[in-house]
Amino acid sequence: MDHFGYAGKIMRVNLASRKVSVEEPGEAYYKRFFGGRGVIVNTLLRELPPNTDPLGPENKLIFAAGLLTGHRLIGSGRMSAGSKSPLTGGYGESEVGGLFGTELRRAGWDGMVIEGRASSPVYLMIHDDAVEIRDASKVWGREVGEAAERLKEDAGENKARTALIGPAGEIGVLYANIIVDLNHAFGRTGMGAVMGSKNLKAILVKGSNPPAAADVDGLLALNRAMKGRYKHSPFFAYGTGGAMKAFEASGNLPVRNYQGGRFPGVEKIDAVTLMETFGAGMEGCFNCPIRCKKKIHDIHRRWDVDSIYGGAEYETLASFGSNLLIEDLEAICKAHEICNRYGVDTISAGATIAFAMECFENGLITKADLDGLDLRFGNAEAMVSMVEKIARREGIGDLLSKGSKKAAQSIGRGSEAFAIHVKGLEIPYHEPRLNQGLGLHYSIHACGADHVTGVIDSGLLALMGTWESLNVAEMMPPSEMTPGKARMAYELGLIKGLPNHLGLCSFMPWNAIEYRKAVEAVTGWNVTFWKLMKGVERGMTLMRLFNLREGFTLEDDVLPARFYSSPPEGPLEKVRIDPEAFRKSRELYYQMMGWDRMGVPTESCLVALDLEWAMPELSMVSR
Repeated sequence: MDHFGYAGKIMRVNLASRKVSVEEPGEAYYKRFFGGRGVIVNTLLRELPPNTDPLGPENKLIFAAGLLTGHRLIGSGRMSAGSKSPLTGGYGESEVGGLFGTELRRAGWDGMVIEGRASSPVYLMIHDDAVEIRDASKVWGREVGEAAERLKEDAGENKARTALIGPAGEIGVLYANIIVDLNHAFGRTGMGAVMGSKNLKAILVKGSNPPAAADVDGLLALNRAMKGRYKHSPFFAYGTGGAMKAFEASGNLPVRNYQGGRFPGVEKIDAVTLMETFGAGMEGCFNCPIRCKKKIHDIHRRWDVDSIYGGAEYETLASFGSNLLIEDLEAICKAHEICNRYGVDTISAGATIAFAMECFENGLITKADLDGLDLRFGNAEAMVSMVEKIARREGIGDLLSKGSKKAAQSIGRGSEAFAIHVKGLEIPYHEPRLNQGLGLHYSIHACGADHVTGVIDSGLLALMGTWESLNVAEMMPPSEMTPGKARMAYELGLIKGLPNHLGLCSFMPWNAIEYRKAVEAVTGWNVTFWKLMKGVERGMTLMRLFNLREGFTLEDDVLPARFYSSPPEGPLEKVRIDPEAFRKSRELYYQMMGWDRMGVPTESCLVALDLEWAMPELSMVSR
């Protein structure tokens, strides 16, 4: 072995020809792109023709471990998946925790490029170097839990890790997820629909060889330092959702499809109440002591809720709770379970239902359109029914399975104002009027509105240690849009984007200096933080080029008009995003990235990032 950290092998699987090949990119490749996002976007931009149908056989689905995935560093259990998104038509990417990425790395692989379309349902069985394409017709149409169990029996690998789709991915729900080990998800951008379009039901992986690191003692020293502070993480006791009461008080909690106001029932649905009512303990991902994943008991009340799919996270509690004015915790748990059983993104599902509720209350859709459902805000039973309709594409669920942007385009009559999305990806549940730097990030990010790779302004204090280590720290009021916010979105945005290249969990409070030390310990490279940040910038610029080539412009880097006005009541009664300040901050961000005023990377930007090969893409950009 002449390298550490990465396996040096990427698997290429052509489902149409049923051929499996191996590529060995070499050290320079990993130093340039690291892993995760870097591998995905580089592959897509180089290999995918412009205007490829996201659900056609020409699209490619790429799974990529991060540079640190599966190593002995605390929090290194994450990996990425990406493709051209069927939901947005642009760059699509998702991350997942659990143990699937670790097992893939233990099997000796850094990633997989899935091409073509199988003639009938199949699954992949990976056991170290052995890769088989097997028949999955007996589990096609099966829900996630049953499919995982039967596939493990068929493969004779009870301890294999699974990444599979439910019925929603098979039938093309555009925000279908890939579910990992029942209660982790490659979410948001429709990777499950891409996987379903390829007739690929699942990937099972079993590995035998933990990855080797250059400096194991260095990793263990970092772990010892983390053990002194991980219990201070806000996710340690209840995972996500423990701070929902404070979110409601500050205005961070979405209410009534982001119309704003108060939600006095927040304590009925927060993570504290969830765990007190239905909780069965906490569990975690590979090598992580925070253990932020909720376990629940089976529920047998108005609905039966299967506990194998775990408990709801914050985004789900807000999505089916406050944003729909629903205080019924059992209904939220059922909606969460349906989404995991069928493989549906909870953020987009709840946001699209919020859109439909606002359409219903404004007379744009009726009970006749809804098979008799009274789809008003606060109706928990109607919400649960609609989640299942979306997952099955039944009735109006077929339209809503396409997401709020496409649904609004179909309904028309002003309904576009109720579709709260960026680039077709529904906005997650951190209020951009309160967190205006995050709002800027929502608007610019290539995938659409993504909260994990953006800085939540109201939580900036938690990141001050990282920012101070770069000597640029400056506290700013959350609800302002200033040039300083553009700098924050750029500088801290690079730091926040790094875990998606490295395979680290952003919940683990590593700081910028520790990121560098971890990379050095795993690889043995001489690493500077500047090199790491340039790697992230390289990935962001390639993502930008991909979207520009697909027809996106700065006109897509916008927020819904709703956020340019203040809510009529509540904590943000007098708070809005100023459109002119937003445009100025967006232009400043472009300039910091080395892009022109239209958001197009300049030739000097590409040269500085060692991306001269991508210059021909500039000729395809509409200006």
